[in-house]
Amino acid sequence: MSDKRKSTSALWRPLARRAGRRSSRAVEDHPALLAIWDVVCAIPRGRVSTYGAVARAAGLPGRARQAGFALKVAPSERHIPWHRVVGAGGRIAFPVASPAHREQARRLRAEGVAVRAGRVARAQLTDLEEC
Repeated sequence: MSDKRKSTSALWRPLARRAGRRSSRAVEDHPALLAIWDVVCAIPRGRVSTYGAVARAAGLPGRARQAGFALKVAPSERHIPWHRVVGAGGRIAFPVASPAHREQARRLRAEGVAVRAGRVARAQLTDLEEC
């Protein structure tokens, strides 16, 4: 494992522990998380983006996993449209039989996004530079 990867995981470990205890204040004070949440909130209704594109638009290129973490720890009172973010190639990242997969597919369909075999059409992916 590279030194860069070690230092990044070491940076997030304390934050992840605090997030697990529902310390939303500690999570909400982190500038990277705020940037990711702002980008996700800018995705228009009926469109989707990928974790990687969200990270790039937030100024964090190469940090798609960090975008996923940010959505995982997002306080529910912020009402962040997490369902508009999918994996590379338009794939819903949750396991197919999971409640989270079904919920994301349901929410996307309610916004008019076609979901087939756990994927959204490439035409539904939005370029976050346009937002």
